Amino acid sequence: MVENAPIIEFSDVSFKYRAQQEPTLKNINLKIYPGEKILIAGQSGSGKSTLAHCLNALIPCSYTGDMSGTLRVCGEEPSKLGVFGMSRIVGTVLQDTDGQFIALTVAEDLAFALENDNIPQDQMFQKVDEVAQKLELMPFLSNAPGALSGGQKQRVSLGGVMACDVKVLLFDEPLANLDPATGKRTISLIDDILHNEDMTVVIIEHRLEDVLYKDVDRVILMDEGKIVADMHPDEILCSNLLIENGIREPLYISALKAAGCELTPQTHPQHIETMDIEPYKDEVKKWYHSAKFPASENSSETLLEVSHLKYCYDESRQVIDDVSFEIKKGEMISLVGKNGAGKSTLASLICGFNKPDEGVIKFNGEDMANLSIKERGERIGYVMQSPNQMISKPMIFEEVSLGLVSRGVPEDEIKERVNEILRICGLYPYRNWPVSALSFGQKKRVSIASILVMNPELIILDEPTAGQDYKHYTEIMEFVHEVRQKMPITILMITHDMHLMLEYTDRTLVLTDGKLLMNAAPAEVLTNNDVCDRAYLKRTSLYDLSLKCEIDNAGEFAARFIEDERRRR
Repeated sequence: MVENAPIIEFSDVSFKYRAQQEPTLKNINLKIYPGEKILIAGQSGSGKSTLAHCLNALIPCSYTGDMSGTLRVCGEEPSKLGVFGMSRIVGTVLQDTDGQFIALTVAEDLAFALENDNIPQDQMFQKVDEVAQKLELMPFLSNAPGALSGGQKQRVSLGGVMACDVKVLLFDEPLANLDPATGKRTISLIDDILHNEDMTVVIIEHRLEDVLYKDVDRVILMDEGKIVADMHPDEILCSNLLIENGIREPLYISALKAAGCELTPQTHPQHIETMDIEPYKDEVKKWYHSAKFPASENSSETLLEVSHLKYCYDESRQVIDDVSFEIKKGEMISLVGKNGAGKSTLASLICGFNKPDEGVIKFNGEDMANLSIKERGERIGYVMQSPNQMISKPMIFEEVSLGLVSRGVPEDEIKERVNEILRICGLYPYRNWPVSALSFGQKKRVSIASILVMNPELIILDEPTAGQDYKHYTEIMEFVHEVRQKMPITILMITHDMHLMLEYTDRTLVLTDGKLLMNAAPAEVLTNNDVCDRAYLKRTSLYDLSLKCEIDNAGEFAARFIEDERRRR
């Protein structure tokens, strides 16, 4: 129940990091009340994380700079209590949960703060059991935190702060590294904690549609260090503020607006399941029948053929189980499935990092079994999720030319090929820059350029947009799309992002427990309830919208909307 006195109050708070000329936060005025669930959204650099650092006293205690104005949390000033003092009031769950683990087992990690406070052992055991039961962690108490799945790791880091009986839970991009279904369960868990534990919840996240799966009291929208909107979700979804400030709207909202619907808060658009669609039904139907169905432009020539592939890490666990599929030249394919489904293992078998126990992989009709990793690398390029794992040279030109140099290509040819790829990738003006001066998105381009310069026919991208806001996500994907148009390249993308799969890929391979569950158009996959449930995918909200508008073919409705969005983009 919301009370009158705010639990968090920013009064004219500004903050400028010591190394920067301009303030990152500018005159922030914000009140958050006990029991509220607040979503703070904004593109990278908008000031979201800086605001969070003020709440847990990392600013000014760890990140120094000039701070003005007043901030009170539970009546206390974070700058006076310090990081340790604030950790008893505000529990922070980081985006990278691995960076939050201290101990060797889950039980020890949950007990860490209690041990620091010298809590008697019997009370400590009781508290750890209590928290573990609430978060369904009892079977994992003796496990190493690092060996758990993404969702389980998140519950452990959440348990570590809940054991301290904090008043405010602060989540920094809790969905960034989770598959869609695990993300959905995380949002449900946060909602349960809010209602059962007398807490206030602040979530920083740019995956708006996923967070809005459960009720949110207010959306705080930030841009360039200022609060540009503080509204109920129903109100902000009816405006264009999200798109104008670089945040992706829920897909069903975008589809309604594309159909020319004037949305009103009275229809409660926060959830597609409970939204009143009646006022918009006729407009959506009319738009659907006039929208064009996407035309297929792919060649019929097979590039990669995988037949009856099997692979075990050990004798007891079949990671890839009788998988067969083909990839045509020029296609962009998404490979999806829950964490641990075998996606990365399948990619490693294609690249030759591991050898299959059974089955055949053919490339341009040739069996690759006897090809070395180096020989495969000349035909198939692999781009890791983090560019920092791939980049080994200090300067951009050196990094992109590294593969050619190691293969003994003549210097003149290296210069010509590298400069050509840098132009295609939009990096030519930066060719003599140090890699360290680039943004994350630019580093991603460098890592892709270093693979493209080798002229591979197939490129595998592992989570190309993980942790990116909508603006940077769009930049990376439009860049990949442009490369595909300029070069004869086929792309296989491992992703958890259902939007990316719908918007950019021609076909989807769904892996579950090592088996290929479905091989179909993305819209068909994301409108199939059974497949989405088994593969931990999230059914697209376009499916629910089509049903509520009495449109029979949900897959075709989704495909027509995505095609329409591509044209407008």
